[in-house]
Amino acid sequence: MQNYFDLLKIKKSFDISLDSLEASYQELVREYHPDKNMDRSSEEQAKAFQNTSLINSAYETLKSPLKRATYLLELENINPFDETDTSMNMDFLMSQIELREELDSFKSNQDELGLDNFIDKIKSLINDNVKNISVNFQKEASLDIIKNLVRELKFYIQLQSQAKTFLDELI
Repeated sequence: MQNYFDLLKIKKSFDISLDSLEASYQELVREYHPDKNMDRSSEEQAKAFQNTSLINSAYETLKSPLKRATYLLELENINPFDETDTSMNMDFLMSQIELREELDSFKSNQDELGLDNFIDKIKSLINDNVKNISVNFQKEASLDIIKNLVRELKFYIQLQSQAKTFLDELI
């Protein structure tokens, strides 16, 4: 099976041009769009539909830093979210607890401003984490290091989503 990077004509890397990704995606969608294949046989129409579905999956995976990093690890036969692998950095585990407690405090106190600042803090942690993933892929660091950074990124993204949900409930 062709990997997503090859499919979308993007260099296999964590650091990709989102503009190039978008352009390649649009080109492929136009080529395989079901409406463009209406005059073809049903077999060819089904193939075009399958291709469009694959192109959409590839695009959604590669445009997200979390999904892209996960995909790159999976290409190396590493599942960063393998439930049997519970090893994590102790400092990060402690910071997880502190961040969750901080979020719970803002929620229970209905502190809109505090929650808004908390969301900014998490956004900064996400940006720093994405930069760390990028640097580690560039220097071809241990895939275990990258795997742990991907796990951390997933945590931060989920925490940000929860915080935004709580903020929406307060407003």
